[in-house]
Amino acid sequence: MADLKLVDVGKTYGGTVEVLKNINLDIKTGELIVFVGPSGCGKSTLLRMIAGLEKISHGEFYIDGELMNDVPPAQRGIAMVFQSYALYPHMTVRDNMSFALKLAKKSPEEIHAAVDKAAKTLQLTEYLDRLPKALSGGQRQRVAIGRSIVRDPKVYLFDEPLSNLDAALRVATRIEIAQLKESMPESTMVYVTHDQVEAMTLATRIVVLANKGIAQVGSPLDLYVRPENEFVAQFIGSPAMNLFAGEIVSAGAQTGVRLTDGKGVIMADIPTQASDVGLKVNVGIRPEDMALTDGENYAYESKVEISEALGEVTQVYFAKNNPKHDAVIAKLPGIHRDMRGKLLRMTADPAKLHLFSDGKSLLYR
Repeated sequence: MADLKLVDVGKTYGGTVEVLKNINLDIKTGELIVFVGPSGCGKSTLLRMIAGLEKISHGEFYIDGELMNDVPPAQRGIAMVFQSYALYPHMTVRDNMSFALKLAKKSPEEIHAAVDKAAKTLQLTEYLDRLPKALSGGQRQRVAIGRSIVRDPKVYLFDEPLSNLDAALRVATRIEIAQLKESMPESTMVYVTHDQVEAMTLATRIVVLANKGIAQVGSPLDLYVRPENEFVAQFIGSPAMNLFAGEIVSAGAQTGVRLTDGKGVIMADIPTQASDVGLKVNVGIRPEDMALTDGENYAYESKVEISEALGEVTQVYFAKNNPKHDAVIAKLPGIHRDMRGKLLRMTADPAKLHLFSDGKSLLYR
């Protein structure tokens, strides 16, 4: 399929409104890259620049070493699946899927073979003679994907393809996209979503976009386990990572930290130097890593404000000790009844702690 390379790519509207800057990214053949980030961060804009639907204001974009900046979209070898299905309502599924091939003047035999192959892959064979109005939302989205597959493009682009589906269909169609990728291991795919579950389950690597640039690139578990900065730490994972103010009091292979809302010293499996003693840090603990303790050393103590029993976990929201602090949330395994109003002490395993200084993880200094 294709390798993609973006070199110092940027986008400016009207010469003054800068949306993206200094985007440097290598995408290898066979990868499924997912762009995530908050609304307005430029995810779809970057995807549209790759497709050629938006002009690149600065920098260079290559496909297999060939500069694409001024190449028209139709000549880039790219197929795009949009948020809306954009199917022709008066055409059958077969006609919708074959339309681009007819425009390309492919032979009837080639068209028939390509459509049948794609329909079989997407489990659409029995629906080929139906009109879009006779299909479910998930089936329509599969037709839109099939319309891309039959073209055999170098690169597949997905712009939030599941956002119009209900919860159950999102799960089913997400699994189908994962299975589709497995059946096409050499295909290169770039996928935009605001849904973390889609990003974590589908991606070979995730590109987190923020502040007009790339905050971090890595595998889903790398971003979860080793975030480079506070933004990625709180963006990846739901609910967001808790951050507690603290100070380093001992250094070495393990680091001792005293937290403002805790007591005593808790240890983190993060190496530091003697010069770091006294450094003000934010200690990150994910809600699922918060654990109850009766010990004298703990990270946080507060009363429970709201408790949500979800069955496999109980989600606990603590009352704010300081109005300036973000809400603190813990996910406790199992069912915990009558938690509201209780004063709880929380800690975490040393291997589960994250330390940040000036917004950056101490692991990456």
